[in-house]
Amino acid sequence: MKFWKYLIIVWMSLVIVGGFLIQIPFIPVLEQTARNLFFHVPMWMAMYTMFLMSFYYSINYLRKASWSDDIKAQAAAQTGFVFGICGLMTGSLWARFTWGTWWTFAEPKMNLAALALMIYVAYFILRLAFDESKKRARIAAVYNIFAVSTIPFLLYVVPRQLTSLHPGADGNPAFSEITAIELRYILYPAMVGFIALSCWVYNITYRAYRVRYISEQIFRNPL
Repeated sequence: MKFWKYLIIVWMSLVIVGGFLIQIPFIPVLEQTARNLFFHVPMWMAMYTMFLMSFYYSINYLRKASWSDDIKAQAAAQTGFVFGICGLMTGSLWARFTWGTWWTFAEPKMNLAALALMIYVAYFILRLAFDESKKRARIAAVYNIFAVSTIPFLLYVVPRQLTSLHPGADGNPAFSEITAIELRYILYPAMVGFIALSCWVYNITYRAYRVRYISEQIFRNPL
């Protein structure tokens, strides 16, 4: 196993241990659940990173029509989707302890995040709808560019125009209060760690798709 993989394992182990053991200041409403900040937010950062990578490779595919760019876009999108689901689950867990419910339709960020992930479910279904690889890759690339373009609006622009239960809204402290200096000692390393972990997962996913693609080509075009 390569050195950087060991580094990620050690880094993430320290982040997890520190996230549970570090002393944190008292934060009204959130209290000890503020520790979820060390996992919830970095998971979203990892998702954003993977979706941006997917966006880049989709544009590259439309420019070069390289099968490698297509499966890189697919692998990055799938990895981002997994971290997005994890972010949504930790958000739901956080909501249960702070808002008293696992899910509420009164919270726009939560619902719009779910909508963003549903857009990606459609992306994965779309890829299954075509047998011809070049047509599938071209249509998927166009759709993926659209899907990534919706993320800033669904997760940032629109929620800021609506009443929210998230930090900064009524009943919750502002995000700057949550990220007191003590919390930043873990939060920022956690962001780096989760992004690095997502890159590792992406690398594994890409190699799996690459092997499958090459195997399919050999099967369809035997020597």
